[in-house]
Amino acid sequence: MFSNEHHTTVGNFVGAKRFRLIGGWVETPPDIQPRLLGDVSADVVVIGAGFAGLSTALELAQLGASVIVLEQEFAGFGASGRNAGYLAGSMGIEFDLFHKRLGVEQSRKIVSFYDEGVAYVERRLRELKIDCDYKASGIIRAAIHPSQKNKLRSNMALGQKLGSVTRFVDSDEMRARGIPPAFLFGCTQHGGTLDPGKYVLGLRRAALAAGVKLYEQTSLLSYTEGSIVKCHTEHGIASAPYVVFATNAYTPQLGLLRDKVVPLRVSAIETIPLSSAQMEFLDWRNREGLITPHLTMESHRLTARNTLLITTKKLGYIYGSRTPNIPDSAAYGALVQALDERFPTLCGIPIRSCWSGYISLAYDALPVVGESGAKGNILYTAGCSGHGVGTQSLIGYLLAERIGGIEHPLLAALRHKTPTTLPEPLQWCAIKAALCGANVLDGHVNRKVSRTALN
Repeated sequence: MFSNEHHTTVGNFVGAKRFRLIGGWVETPPDIQPRLLGDVSADVVVIGAGFAGLSTALELAQLGASVIVLEQEFAGFGASGRNAGYLAGSMGIEFDLFHKRLGVEQSRKIVSFYDEGVAYVERRLRELKIDCDYKASGIIRAAIHPSQKNKLRSNMALGQKLGSVTRFVDSDEMRARGIPPAFLFGCTQHGGTLDPGKYVLGLRRAALAAGVKLYEQTSLLSYTEGSIVKCHTEHGIASAPYVVFATNAYTPQLGLLRDKVVPLRVSAIETIPLSSAQMEFLDWRNREGLITPHLTMESHRLTARNTLLITTKKLGYIYGSRTPNIPDSAAYGALVQALDERFPTLCGIPIRSCWSGYISLAYDALPVVGESGAKGNILYTAGCSGHGVGTQSLIGYLLAERIGGIEHPLLAALRHKTPTTLPEPLQWCAIKAALCGANVLDGHVNRKVSRTALN
């Protein structure tokens, strides 16, 4: 095992030498769309070209609406091109954060929303013929120490009560599946893993083919409310009767949801491709995505390019809900340590790349969806809480239906009173304290694993 000093060096090296400003899944498209120049109008303007924005635009176009999408960089630059690529159902959420406050009936509907997100994406991949290396192998919430069993079992039982389809996977089945031995037991959820870059770029291609007008490298500077909403950019104005903010963690900076969501920085490392001998020895034949029951979870998966991807481990919050695109060497060092501890036979394998990005989190960890403005014609979606592949894709469909005059039952289920965030500097203090406490408790579990390994 590396010492802390060694990991600091590794983290700094990774941050300095392997950091990618655009995440590990995407490159700047060769056909990047032109900036907005002049004044344009449509039935709907969508801000943000990630899973939510492109799904909304596509669904609206299929309903016959004219749609403009404004994107400050290029489609997939934000969270959609930086995440771990887990298409996960409801067993990935923390039911304790909301079920008592919202009640069993609404909680069941919310569980249905998360599970429907998986089915929606699987259906869209077929309909749009998007090849994104999707592997429907399921996902396992996998413990690394026996002390995590009670929490795992409790969350699993509550999930089943609320309608989640899951079952316990004991150690014998874990080994029979070829899941790495550091992961002792777990509970299943449906879904699988994919390449989020290929997915979001597939949505981009489909949107362009459907006639959606995409303006990339076009930042929203401000907007003017009214029966026609005007979206002001550096070189033009996009106007429409409806505007959809699909900007997730960046939404508070645009003047919306400052009191509802918090941007949190998450990080990832990816190894170089494993050799044939390493793959054979690992024998992770079904490539299930693994997430741990830590307070700040770890996620571990094999990609289609035979690299190992490790994500999260340490979260970060920047004062004032800012979202600078900078490396987080401490997080990368912690991820390298997790890689070495969970996969000791691969200890020291070179890191191909690392990156960071931002998710948005409400205090109850539920999606934040609704309308704003005197006319109720400014719609928004945020609060993906790290589950954006399925949820934000499905929300695109729900928002398109809403603009078309239909309140889908799943959208109605998501409507609830989101807890109000704290003002600064209280928010910075509270989040830092919570993250520190989570790191301490997670560190305690990890030390117990280390002691067990030494014995």
